Amino acid sequence: MNKILMVAGLVTLMGSASVMAQQIGVSVARFDDNGLTVMRNGMTAHEDTLDGVSLQIEDATDDVAKQLDQINNFIASGVDAIIVNAVDTNATEAMSNAANAAGIPLVYVNRQPVNMSTLPEGQAFVASNEIESGTLAAFQMCQQLRAEGKSGGAQAYVLMGQLSNQAAVQRTKDFHDVIGMDMCNFITIIDEQTAEWSRDKASDLMTNWISSGEPFDAVFGNNDEMAIGAIQAMKAAGISMGDVVVGGVDATSDALVAMAAGEMDVTVFQDLAGQGAGSIDTAIALINGEEVDKAVFIPFKLVTPETLSDFQ
Repeated sequence: MNKILMVAGLVTLMGSASVMAQQIGVSVARFDDNGLTVMRNGMTAHEDTLDGVSLQIEDATDDVAKQLDQINNFIASGVDAIIVNAVDTNATEAMSNAANAAGIPLVYVNRQPVNMSTLPEGQAFVASNEIESGTLAAFQMCQQLRAEGKSGGAQAYVLMGQLSNQAAVQRTKDFHDVIGMDMCNFITIIDEQTAEWSRDKASDLMTNWISSGEPFDAVFGNNDEMAIGAIQAMKAAGISMGDVVVGGVDATSDALVAMAAGEMDVTVFQDLAGQGAGSIDTAIALINGEEVDKAVFIPFKLVTPETLSDFQ
């Protein structure tokens, strides 16, 4: 009888060990970012649906050195996989090398690593294709400006994200590429500066631009937070939001509210929760030795007042 109990206990312990077998360390660039919070919540919600998966999520507080320390700590603690939302997409090679040397799978999420073309075996990238994001927003803004009779000439400001971030660079390039097209080349960029993804910094920058007295017809933010900051500044200056086409990216809940109020004209839905969940699934597949694509893309979707109800 005692032997049966001992065997049963051993089976229970083995079962518990298998349940706790997949430990995944996650380093997120910053917790105080609305979009990344959606992504992080998507991760924890997906974790709750999985047996045998445990996440340890750390805030890198926008500090590259701290993020690398977190990755080295994950490696030292023996995690089964690592997920990284990079602070600086130009600093990912050291992270890849560290994980590769330790034989631990690594998944980048949301922000494309600079070493994308040379990722080692056992590493992947889960996000949305940023060529789509800025292009969808900019082309819709172009069409709206034409519909408003401004094809004879329109002026725009561009609010850029952190320049160390691949998404900011690509989204700005997308805008330039669209206004380089024959049907959109009536748009001239007055100025473009970084507001570092921040609503407050975008509001301050927009206030400075308004004070210059230069007339403008459109504002494109690399993300919704900056677009909302620009809206706040324009409203404070008494500018009618019906006179300016405003676009952003992410389709955050605040952006959808602004669109419903007639203040934001265009945004692009980025399935941040889906990216978070997808990064976990990709990490699990790598842990299990399965083949995965180096890049796993989750499509962007255009959001306008006409399609707003689909995203609320």
